[in-house]
Amino acid sequence: MNGFLTDYVIPGAIIVAQSLLLLVLLLVFIAYVLYADRKIWAAVQLRRGPNVVGPWGLLQSFADLLKFVLKEPVIPASASKTVFLLAPLVSVVLALATWAVIPFDENWVIADINIGILYIFAISSLEVYGIIMGGWASNSKYAFLGALRSAAQMVSYEVSIGFVIITVLLAVGSLNLTDIVLSQQTGLGTMLGLPGSFLDWHWLALFPMFVVFFISALAETNRPPFDLPEAESELVAGFMVEYGSTPYMMFMLGEYAAICLMCALTTILFLGGWLPPFDFAPFTWVPGVIWFVLKASLVFFMFAMVKAFVPRYRYDQLMRLGWKVFLPLSLFMVFAVATVLQITGWAA
Repeated sequence: MNGFLTDYVIPGAIIVAQSLLLLVLLLVFIAYVLYADRKIWAAVQLRRGPNVVGPWGLLQSFADLLKFVLKEPVIPASASKTVFLLAPLVSVVLALATWAVIPFDENWVIADINIGILYIFAISSLEVYGIIMGGWASNSKYAFLGALRSAAQMVSYEVSIGFVIITVLLAVGSLNLTDIVLSQQTGLGTMLGLPGSFLDWHWLALFPMFVVFFISALAETNRPPFDLPEAESELVAGFMVEYGSTPYMMFMLGEYAAICLMCALTTILFLGGWLPPFDFAPFTWVPGVIWFVLKASLVFFMFAMVKAFVPRYRYDQLMRLGWKVFLPLSLFMVFAVATVLQITGWAA
């Protein structure tokens, strides 16, 4: 009995407690990410944004949460009710499940598995099913058309994201996210005789792939200028047109959780994760988790600025960019990186 407790019950309880703590912190962070998104967009347009609920509007996201929870959910009479309600649940559960393998600092990860990047890629690929379920179950032509467009968009840009990840894996030689971060302690900067710094991170050595990954992440998460599934002028509100109250909030929560995941993944793959920008004091005095959050927040700021000043693409432009530009470019970069690593002997 004692062996059962020490081997299964206590470790299981610790994992559950860590997961709950991560979910609570993540949901609070997403609330302020949404607030920051609105404030940044407002600042670009020279207006105030949320500024009434709480000091400087800091409690606006929680007021919106209360409004969504208290509203009565309306289900269309002709909808498939079970699938209609299951779709947002699938989207939000899959979006939150990917965070189990994200390392915020060395040894600060719930599941430090050796195939962490493969796990994220597999779970994020499944998120398209929540969108298809929502569009189909609504029994609306507008919602179904929006779901099909969103599915095609997500599948198209997952291809280029996959090839970008392959170039990083070729340079690192591991699928473990912690190994990917630690491999960026040395790089182009140290090869030139410089002390450890941000010049060692993969953004410099794989700069074209960094750009492709960032733009593909925008399309993968339906962010402007690639928010065609939610383009009000074309499809009312895309696959979510029949949703309201809590189910709609769950779709939006899943979307912002996926956005934050892409920011975290960009930080891990290209921006050194929790590593400080300079490997000497006082930068090394700052805890790694602080650097991780700052870098991820910087990436989200770039997401928000793109939303503010880049006009929306047409759907044919969106597809052409993914299949005719990014796919050949990422394929060529996989070949080029593999060739350089083989010739120079830098392969891990």
